[in-house]
Amino acid sequence: MTKIKSGGVVPAEFSLIYRHFRPLAGPGALDLRDDAAVFMPPPGRELVVASDAMVAGVHFMPDDPPETLGRKLLRVNLSDLAAMGATPLGYLMTTAFPKGIDDAWVARFAEGLALDQALFGVGLLGGDTVSTPGPMTLSLTIIGHVAVGKALRRSAARPGDGVWVSGTIGDGAFGLRAIRGPVADADGFLAGRYRLPQPRVALGQALVGVAHAAMDVSDGLMQDFAHICRESGVGGVIEAALVPLAPITRAAAVGENALLPFHGGDDYELLFTAPDDAAVIALGMPVTRIGRVVDAGEGVTLVDASGAAIDLPAGGWSHF
Repeated sequence: MTKIKSGGVVPAEFSLIYRHFRPLAGPGALDLRDDAAVFMPPPGRELVVASDAMVAGVHFMPDDPPETLGRKLLRVNLSDLAAMGATPLGYLMTTAFPKGIDDAWVARFAEGLALDQALFGVGLLGGDTVSTPGPMTLSLTIIGHVAVGKALRRSAARPGDGVWVSGTIGDGAFGLRAIRGPVADADGFLAGRYRLPQPRVALGQALVGVAHAAMDVSDGLMQDFAHICRESGVGGVIEAALVPLAPITRAAAVGENALLPFHGGDDYELLFTAPDDAAVIALGMPVTRIGRVVDAGEGVTLVDASGAAIDLPAGGWSHF
C-alpha cells in the first residue's frame, strides 16, 4: 500500500486556487476547502440561477487585459440576474486555462474579480480550474434570490405596454469595432462599454411589481425584443428615432453601420415592458421609452420617424 504523507507538495491546480481564488471565497464557500458550497437563501426568497460562458476569439480578444475578463464574465451573468429582478448572492466559476498560463496573468484576472465582488456584493462559492489545449474558456454560474413568485419573466408582456430600455444602445457593438480598429474611439469609451458592461442590478430590482416582462440586451436590441414578443405571444413596435444612443455611437452609426445599434448586441442593458409610464418614470432611473407592445398579428417591427418599417440584416448575434 502506498502511503501519502500529510503536508506534502500541493498539486499545481490547488496551488493556483489557493493563491488566487481562495481570497475571493464568499460566505458558504467553506474557504474552497470542500467539494461544494453550503448556503441557504434568505427567508421568503427563492433562488435565481443563470450561467454564461466566454471563449477566447469568440467572446473576447485573446489579448484583452486579464483584469477586464474576470469582470466582464461576472458582469454578463449579473445582467441575467438583473433581468429577473434578483439580488446577487454568489457565483461558481470554471476556468479552462491554456497550459503554462502565466501566474501573473491569473493574478490580474483574480484582481479584477475582487474589484467587482466588492462593487456588487458577491463572493466566489466554488467551481473548477482545468487546463486546455484549445482556446481559453471561462464559465460562470451566478446565484441570486428574489421574493417568491416575483421574478421578472420574458413571457408576461401585454398589448398596450410601453417598451423601455436602460442606458444607451449600440455602444458594445461599436466598441468591438473600435478595438479591432475601423471605428474611432479616442477616449476609449466604446472599448470600455464592450469590455466592461454595466449590469443594471438596481434597476432590475426596482422593476419588480412595475414591469410586466424583461430581459437583458445581449444578442441585439431587435432580436431580444422579438424573444420577449414570442414568449409573450404578442407583437411590438420599436421607433428607431427614440432608441437612446451615446453621441460617439450616433456619430459612428452611418453608412453600412447605420443599423448596427439595432442588431449588434453586447449592450447588457435592460429591455422591459410596463403598463404604466408614470410608475416607470417615478423610479428615477436612466431609462427611455422606445416603443409599444401590440397584438401578435401585427408582428415585430422597427420603424422610422414616418412609421415605415426598417429592414435589418437577418438576425442578431448567434452562439452557433
